[in-house]
Amino acid sequence: MESGSFALRAYLDRIGAAPDAGLPAVHRAHVTSIPFENLDPHGGVPVSLDLGDLQRKLVEERRGGYCFEHNLLLAGALRALGAEVEPMLARVRLGRPPDTPRPRTHLVLRVHSGGEEWLADVGFGNGTLLEPIPFGPGAEHEQSGWRFRVVSEGAEHVLQTADGSGWSDVYGFVPEPVPVVDIETSNWFTCTYPRSPFVAGLIVAANRSDGTRVALSDWNGLTFVSRTPAASTPTEIVREDIPRLLDETFGLPGFVLGDNGRVTRPAAHAE
Repeated sequence: MESGSFALRAYLDRIGAAPDAGLPAVHRAHVTSIPFENLDPHGGVPVSLDLGDLQRKLVEERRGGYCFEHNLLLAGALRALGAEVEPMLARVRLGRPPDTPRPRTHLVLRVHSGGEEWLADVGFGNGTLLEPIPFGPGAEHEQSGWRFRVVSEGAEHVLQTADGSGWSDVYGFVPEPVPVVDIETSNWFTCTYPRSPFVAGLIVAANRSDGTRVALSDWNGLTFVSRTPAASTPTEIVREDIPRLLDETFGLPGFVLGDNGRVTRPAAHAE
């Protein structure tokens, strides 16, 4: 995961951030520049967490990725900028009753910067933090209209988000750093297990600078949705629309529908 050096200038160019940008600006620039997508595991391609591979895919090839890729790329950048970063594994709670826990397949970061500790996460597909928030339970934080807070539940910290019906859990995690082998194991499960939603289904999402979220998914029927803190606007699409949407809306050209209806990338575009 940590092989090779980090090409900081290329990363900052990719996200449109200045060399002297602070942690909040880098985090927001990353979130609004690099899409969330699971096109590799969806197409049967395992995800590499080697730092060089992450830079090649997300920076040089201008692809996106899912939580492990996004947050490990951010961790490499923040370390190159002089911050101390600790990865932690979380259980996603969104859309699941609290008594039916999911495996620990989401990655978050504790960042030590400016004499303070921060929770950073640029890789939650269904509405990630736009900027880091102070680490640990505390006050509510508003970001472009979206509201977040962290509460304590036993040994876990739980990130929550608010909507018209009140606060709901996003994910929970024990605030302890995890070794590389645990991250690799969780990633391998997520990108290869046949019943993993990242293998069985498709999800692509992006965050706009004004706080708008757009998402394409077939997890609960094929949908394309644009969301703001005030409203959600679905658009009816058919599967044949997917390659065009990937190109025009998410900046991911070169994908086609295979004979099995899955999204693939011809070899000429994959090289």
